[in-house]
Amino acid sequence: MRKSSIFTAVAFSAALAVVIPGIAYASTMTSVTVQTPGASSGPSGADTELLTDADCASGALVSGGGVKLTIGTGMASHGVHVMGTEPSTSASSESTGNDMTHWLGIAGTGAGGSGTYTTQPFAVCFTSNTITHTQAVTSTVNGPSGTDGTKTTLATCPSGTRLLGGGARSKLTSNGSVKAIASYPTFNNPTYDNGLIAATAGDSNPDSWAVVALNGGGTGTGDTTTAYAVCSGANIDVSGVTVTVQHSSAAGPTSGSQITPTVNTCGTGQNMISGGASISGGDPTSSDFTAPGSQGDHLIGSYPSDSSGNTVSDGTTNAGYWSAGTDTGGAGSPTGTQTDVWALCVA
Repeated sequence: MRKSSIFTAVAFSAALAVVIPGIAYASTMTSVTVQTPGASSGPSGADTELLTDADCASGALVSGGGVKLTIGTGMASHGVHVMGTEPSTSASSESTGNDMTHWLGIAGTGAGGSGTYTTQPFAVCFTSNTITHTQAVTSTVNGPSGTDGTKTTLATCPSGTRLLGGGARSKLTSNGSVKAIASYPTFNNPTYDNGLIAATAGDSNPDSWAVVALNGGGTGTGDTTTAYAVCSGANIDVSGVTVTVQHSSAAGPTSGSQITPTVNTCGTGQNMISGGASISGGDPTSSDFTAPGSQGDHLIGSYPSDSSGNTVSDGTTNAGYWSAGTDTGGAGSPTGTQTDVWALCVA
């Protein structure tokens, strides 16, 4: 078990926010820009998905990205959750490879129907004289299938490359209660229990991205969980590139509709290039990831934002904040439930 310190949580009542102030240009990146097309309304009905896409401008590559769900009132709306936040070579389908320029945000309604919701994807796009190419590494496992069961998978960058960002996908076949609950940077080594323990504030050059999916009370087989790592391209000298982890956390949520924000910051002279989020039953940076106490707990956001958790505008350069939104699914969640957020910063 690895013990580590975490930033003091800063909670803003009622907003979903995770914050990262103070960004400046660094030598590695020529520019870092957030691209987003705005929000799209989701389809109604049980077990449906909405795939949305954010595109990088010509000449830029995607290092990371996110998605924000805006939900309505009522139990059905609290069943809407993040099913995917992932890089892609295509705007309309899931496809990974080299030099990706798209980020997909995917929402799912679960078995309880949809209520009212919107989905907004975000791509963090960069140009660099050093990192001129990227590659994707993916890892897919079957499950989870058992009630209250979780499934974790880890995508690790090749030796000699740098992890720039990562994403998650929970794909359904017959079980509408499965959803992604964690997407975070880590290390594929015994100190971090080969990715079961998350990276924490001050860690440098994580090599892997971990994803955890949770099955609520449903049954069925054939579901899969996928982790995505966005890595620098092969044959690029990254010895002078340092990627630093920032992390913070907050207690909760515990009530049915509570959205819990947390805050962290990149340092002076660094650019925020990606981020991640989780909802869990403890501190994922000090011991193996544990499932939250409620079957309905889930993510409703992991995205670049302003200091209040509002979405940034299309074309925002050097966004200063990352936000994480979590929800209990309409039921209560016990004391000990925790929301965490990560940012990757490059100098």
